Amino acid sequence: MTKKRILSGMRPTGKLHIGHLVGALDNWIKLQDDYESYHLIADYHVLTTRLETKNIYNDSIEMLIDWLACGLDPIKSPMFRQSQIKEHTELHLIFSMLITVNRLERNPTVKDQIRDLHIEHVIYGHLGYPVLQAADILLYKGGAVPVGEDQVPHVEISREIARKFNNQYGVVFPEPEPLLTKFARLQGLDGNAKMSKSLNNTILLSDEPAIIKAKIKKAVTDPNKIRKGDPGDPDICLIFSYHKKFISAEVLEINAACRSGALGCVDCKMKCASKISELLNPIIEKRHYYEQKLNEVTDILLDGEKRARNTAQVTMNEVREKMKLG
Repeated sequence: MTKKRILSGMRPTGKLHIGHLVGALDNWIKLQDDYESYHLIADYHVLTTRLETKNIYNDSIEMLIDWLACGLDPIKSPMFRQSQIKEHTELHLIFSMLITVNRLERNPTVKDQIRDLHIEHVIYGHLGYPVLQAADILLYKGGAVPVGEDQVPHVEISREIARKFNNQYGVVFPEPEPLLTKFARLQGLDGNAKMSKSLNNTILLSDEPAIIKAKIKKAVTDPNKIRKGDPGDPDICLIFSYHKKFISAEVLEINAACRSGALGCVDCKMKCASKISELLNPIIEKRHYYEQKLNEVTDILLDGEKRARNTAQVTMNEVREKMKLG
């Protein structure tokens, strides 16, 4: 039986944090045995919000090392840079003829990005970001896309474009379905809804235990729980949200001890820091290996790009044939 194909990707921003692990990587690793997976380093997408490119290659390598350290298998899942597969740009151009400006302006995800990043003047590439994403997905005939809820509108645009192309020229593309990540987002250490390096509120996958302890110490908790003995409300506590993800076996016990006042915030934070460090230890160990084997990392990248390019060329040959452009 042929496995359904999926396309997943991230913008290269350098070393990843635990939000990436929870929101994407854990899911990707589980899916790679059941799906034919392609993993995209979305370096062109960086340009939609930042024109500076001097660090893109190094950031891509750092991100790839984290992917490998977390358990993505390069034999099962090609990993590649978007910019090295020129068919992405060709298909993007074709797809840009199949969608209106009004439709793109209604996309809530782009609206949220413009608001969150305080963008005053929207560039053409940012407005068309979902069209390039549709090209990324459909170039590999992705039948499913692992995403958080905030990315579902982008997948819907991909479905619409696939449908429009198929109706106009003949069937080439599947209509991809979103595969929702169960634990889609982890709050930042400052209580912000989003964990982000730009907000300086992250725990990196490469952080050593001492660094994690120092960061967790500063994390926000229930403001009404001042000292041990005070009853707390885990439902509004950032650290408890981490416990639910990283110490699930002890969640009920921690909840009760917090509410009764038996567990103070300092002890609670150190328990959390210890568990996160324990979980990250094998990732850090593998990361150190790949940091010493950069030639191996480069070989993995080049092999992934070769395999992705072969798939992309087959798709584009089919597209050109259907459009009578070949």
